[in-house]
Amino acid sequence: MRKQLSFFWSFEWLGMLPLAALTFLIILPIIWMLSTSFQSGEKMFQLTTEWIPTVLHPENYPNALSRGAFPRFFLNSFIVSATVMLGNLVFCTLAGYGLAKYRIRGDKIILLLILSTLMLPMEVTLVPTFLIIRKLDWLNTYQGIFAPLLVDAFGVFLMRQFILKIPTDYLEAARIDGAGEFKIFWKIILPQCKPAIATMAIFSFRDSWDQFIWPLVVVSVDEYRTYPLGLVRFGEDYGNPPTEQMAIAVLATIPVFLVFWILQRSLRTGFTMSGLKG
Repeated sequence: MRKQLSFFWSFEWLGMLPLAALTFLIILPIIWMLSTSFQSGEKMFQLTTEWIPTVLHPENYPNALSRGAFPRFFLNSFIVSATVMLGNLVFCTLAGYGLAKYRIRGDKIILLLILSTLMLPMEVTLVPTFLIIRKLDWLNTYQGIFAPLLVDAFGVFLMRQFILKIPTDYLEAARIDGAGEFKIFWKIILPQCKPAIATMAIFSFRDSWDQFIWPLVVVSVDEYRTYPLGLVRFGEDYGNPPTEQMAIAVLATIPVFLVFWILQRSLRTGFTMSGLKG
């Protein structure tokens, strides 16, 4: 029995080695970026990489922040990302609920049309969306940045697939008891969708925080520039030390890591419970 258990454990760890190696390769650039942000400028041009700095230079962070309006850029990105995340949570959940629990003529076609938008790259819709935003006079505004991102096709699909797993008997029993549709949605659907909601919150916040092309198109003043735009402008100035560029890049990752850390348990549950059949 012990031999069988030892063979099982050894085989399990052997199967995890490729996953561990892949994980290491993914986090290696992050480790290098963090290490470089605490080094002196001349260390960047050495032939060997100093993974653990012998002398820390935390002044790289305040020096980098003083070279641009990064607090303003950070605030702009947070406002846009938080608004996009809330918009996706509201609209995608409502749309997913409607497509999952209401039978209307052409609902399958509607779902296919929504999913078909995932195949369209941003370059295809960039010009028409820009013309609409300009017609609404939303250039250089917050709403001009986040309005096209408030609904995501993947979020609608994710919520639909998750809500399909909720027994319809719960809804019918609530209707018999006199509950309205909004109360059913608020009291029955949402509490059972917490894993999927957490998953969508992380994805929508991360995607909107990393947005570069669209804010670059609709924003031309520092008052509404987002953090990625400020990061690129900082990197284009060759007078800025590379170590300070790494410090700014490290600060850009903190909000995403915080959101993931807060919702990681629900994220793992969401991946296991939100199957893709329906």
